[in-house]
Amino acid sequence: MPHVIYRIAMRREGRLVAALAGALCALAIAAQPSHAGVLVASSPSCDAAETSRPFLRWLDIASYAPAPDGGFEAGATGWDLDGATVVAGNEPYDVGGAADDSALRVPAGGSAKSPTFCVGLEHPTARFFAKRVGGSLLSTLRVDVQLEDALGKTHYLPIGVVALNGGSWQPTLPMLMVANLLPLLPGAHTPVALRFVPQGGGSWIVDDVYVDPFKRL
Repeated sequence: MPHVIYRIAMRREGRLVAALAGALCALAIAAQPSHAGVLVASSPSCDAAETSRPFLRWLDIASYAPAPDGGFEAGATGWDLDGATVVAGNEPYDVGGAADDSALRVPAGGSAKSPTFCVGLEHPTARFFAKRVGGSLLSTLRVDVQLEDALGKTHYLPIGVVALNGGSWQPTLPMLMVANLLPLLPGAHTPVALRFVPQGGGSWIVDDVYVDPFKRL
C-alpha cells in the first residue's frame, strides 16, 4: 500500500510540475515584445461603443454593441465574404430597428468574416440571430474568433456552434471570446474578427451580430 500511495503522489507531483512549466512558458511568451500584425494594423484605436440590451427579452441583461455592419444594412461593408451574400429579409424581432431589411446568407462551403473590432478583458461575448436554410437537418454553423499573437501571427479559435435549428430565426447562446487572447493594444484591448462557417452541407442566414464590447457605458 505505501508503494501505491507513493506512485500516486509522484504522478500528481509530475502533473503539477508540467502545469507550472506550461504557465511559465505562457508568461514568457506574453512578456515578449509585440509585433503588429494585420489585425493590430487594421485596428489602430478602440473607441468606446454605444451599447444597448438587444437580448433582454431572452433574459440576457448584458450590454452589447453592434459588430461592424453587423445588421448588414450597408451591404456587409468591410466583411470578407467567400460565397456569402447579403439577402433581403431580417430577423423578425427587429432588435436593430424596425426599418432593417437585410441579412447575410452563408452557403454550404462558404464563409463570412467580420471586420476587425476590439474586445477587452471584461469577459466579452458575441451573440446574433441565425437560421438554417436548406441542406442537411444536422447542419451546424461554426463560429470562430480570429486573433493575433504577440508575434503578429493570426489564428482561428472556435468559440461556438449553432445547432438543432428548425429553420426559424433564433438568437444564439452567448459565445465567449476572451479565451487565450493577448492584450496587444493600449488599455488591455485586443483586435479580433468573427468568422461564420456552415458545417455538414447546410446553408445559414445570419443577422444582427452583436458583441459585448471592451467597455460598457
